[in-house]
Amino acid sequence: MEQLPQITVVVPVFEEEESLPALHGEIAAALTPLGRPFEIVFVDDRSSDRSLAVMLALQREDPRVRVIALGGRSGQTAAMAAGFDHSRGAVVVTIDGDLQNDPADIPALVAELDQGWDVVAGWRKSRQDGFVRRRLPSLVANRLIALVSGVAIHDTGCTLKAFRREVVERLPIYAEQHRFLPLLSAGIGARVTER
Repeated sequence: MEQLPQITVVVPVFEEEESLPALHGEIAAALTPLGRPFEIVFVDDRSSDRSLAVMLALQREDPRVRVIALGGRSGQTAAMAAGFDHSRGAVVVTIDGDLQNDPADIPALVAELDQGWDVVAGWRKSRQDGFVRRRLPSLVANRLIALVSGVAIHDTGCTLKAFRREVVERLPIYAEQHRFLPLLSAGIGARVTER
């Protein structure tokens, strides 16, 4: 009988064929030492490259991998929502498919959930993208969001996040709200932190 996963990693994918094998290996390497059953749910947002073929090959090689193919290009929020809908773990982690986030950080987020938090947002402390075009607008937006919402998250754009299942099941996500999942979570009473 199949053991249900305790942790689900949801990976929205668009045009990521080259990074997927390495990402799969790094997620498995990060989670295996935890000793908890896990699954990786790749959600293809109608990639035109070989991303879907690569994901299906990973699924054939690893029974912990599940693949969802969206019917049309829907965006990252819709891909995350589809992954949430198909996740089975008590903990649901989101991570980019392009290796912008380090899967080695996942256990630290899970440990924060184990300490009683409901949502743990990742924080890209040493971003490598340009300051004027990317980091400065992000810094201003994050401070404004924290001021207005009362939820102090330094990096709302970081896809790496961990959620308790109860939160994921109650999140009303649509449009392009994936950046605001910690805020939406706080709005339904979840305890939110960052790491």
